[in-house]
Amino acid sequence: MQSRTPATRPGRPRSAAAATAILAATREALVDLGWSKLTLGDVAARAGVAKTTIYRRWPGKNELVVDAVAELFDELELPDRGSLAADIEGVVLQFATILDRPEARSGLMAVVAESTRDEALRERIRESIVERQKRLVLQGRTRAQTRGELPPESDSKDAARTADLVFDVVAGAVVHRTLVSGRPADEEWVRGFTQVLLLGLRGAAALPADP
Repeated sequence: MQSRTPATRPGRPRSAAAATAILAATREALVDLGWSKLTLGDVAARAGVAKTTIYRRWPGKNELVVDAVAELFDELELPDRGSLAADIEGVVLQFATILDRPEARSGLMAVVAESTRDEALRERIRESIVERQKRLVLQGRTRAQTRGELPPESDSKDAARTADLVFDVVAGAVVHRTLVSGRPADEEWVRGFTQVLLLGLRGAAALPADP
């Protein structure tokens, strides 16, 4: 009789499951304790892991909190709503909704404040949050070009520079609106912001390339 291979347990590998639990516990601790009182020992207890498990993945609290916040922004998707304007409105509303979550607000504000005196932390924020989310700008631009709403770029450097500017404008405006001014980025505000952004995009597309 042929022996049967034991069935593999479904789900994530243990290491991935531990990382997910640690990041979730970090966000929970941020809401309950705040930045100053959050410790890796508390995160380990909440996640049900040893502190050494955390240290194998993250060198310290700063890096852990950045990655915990970055995971929230990875939920962002660019919806295909039929037009560039509608697509922008959809993703900006998603962004504002994420920033309205206590763990996103407390985590983002904390790491940005800490990064003012820590260049390595600033770089971690750029890599884990900014660079990862620029994919949405590139995806939206490609989709708009396919629809004929935006012309293709003739210069790759100009295209990269424009993508950087668009990301900075969107992220800066929404963060300022929600976290600095403390006012809602509701549908009316998002609609007006999108119109201003589109004026800039279409105006930039009409400008001649630098010689």
